[in-house]
Amino acid sequence: MYTEIINPRFNETDAFGHINNTVYSIWFDACRQPILKHFAPSLEPRDMHLILAHTSTDFLREVFYGKDVIVKTALEKVGTSSMHFTHGLYQNGELCTTGKAVMIHFNHSTKQSMAIPNDIKEELVKHVCTSSWTRALKSI
Repeated sequence: MYTEIINPRFNETDAFGHINNTVYSIWFDACRQPILKHFAPSLEPRDMHLILAHTSTDFLREVFYGKDVIVKTALEKVGTSSMHFTHGLYQNGELCTTGKAVMIHFNHSTKQSMAIPNDIKEELVKHVCTSSWTRALKSI
């Protein structure tokens, strides 16, 4: 599991004074970077051969400007060509937002998925969280 601390910026708020719902996907994307480095240490997109196939976000509580948020990111599953991520976002010690994402290892020339190389998959599997992730998601 990976943990990132994010300091919300004023421009990420909306007319109601809380973090705009569109911001969470950007934060979750940034928090996947440590895992993406297994595909391309430089994070050069052309070297990763990954596409985002699915995202979902559940908004449980409002998140506000002026207080740091903690984002926990884990791999739930590593398939033949896919990675399933889960995210938990906390502010003031409370779980505020959860998210899911699926990324596919992809050949842009053939427009088809391709198997994750064995050496990368071996590393990724080390970061898959078990059922304890569900318990960890509820607390920091």
